[in-house]
Amino acid sequence: MPPWIDDLRRLGIGLKNLFGAQLKLAAAEVGLARSGIVMMLFMGLAAITFAVGLGFTLLALAGWGLAQWFGSWAWALAALAGLQVILLLLAILIFRHGMRWLTLPATRAELATLAKQAAAQGRAEGELRANDKG
Repeated sequence: MPPWIDDLRRLGIGLKNLFGAQLKLAAAEVGLARSGIVMMLFMGLAAITFAVGLGFTLLALAGWGLAQWFGSWAWALAALAGLQVILLLLAILIFRHGMRWLTLPATRAELATLAKQAAAQGRAEGELRANDKG
């Protein structure tokens, strides 16, 4: 056998080892990414839970402070409820203002284009799956 065939064989083994290591690294990264996504979802849920708990605590402290100021729990709770109604109405108005931005002509055209592209991509993927099965 000529020596270049042995060199070629060793090159093939080296490439196999290199790409095998790359595939193992890629698989490890994908596994880590999957674990990271799950961890992020759980920590997001924990953050929401703790934020709600903190909000309740701060609301209770505000109620207690108002009760000390007014000298009556009834007036304190009424003032707190009034403040929450005002903040709720403000949030609704701001939300509606943001929704109005989505109905501007350029935005509507962009959303229509995105919807058409998504529908075309969905049809193409559906046809590919149908061809693969058939």
